[in-house]
Amino acid sequence: MEAGQARPGPDETGWAPQECTLPTTERPLRLAEFDALFGEAVTEVRPAGRGRVRLVLRAEPEVAGRAAELAARETGCCSFFTFTLTATGGALTLDASVADPHVEVLDALAARASETAAGSGRRP
Repeated sequence: MEAGQARPGPDETGWAPQECTLPTTERPLRLAEFDALFGEAVTEVRPAGRGRVRLVLRAEPEVAGRAAELAARETGCCSFFTFTLTATGGALTLDASVADPHVEVLDALAARASETAAGSGRRP
């Protein structure tokens, strides 16, 4: 990055970086989809080290399908995300990770997940 050049970071929503290819007009809809997932399915948000977070989800097939579909669409516009959905032993988790240049974006996503899940009566 050249001197004086702005560092890629979150936009006014708090977590869509400038290089996100999702059209600006569609970002509020995507944000609403994540908020709905966070509020309805996230039971816990666990930091997993720099650039990594684990979202513990309700272990239901519908939640797994919804999380997988949303994660796949998100990597289509923000390819710096890596999502891993794991179903094992009656538990369901969605791990998200990013490289160092995008840690702020992931931190904002994790904070939003915590706030939204907490706002729905859950205690992440």
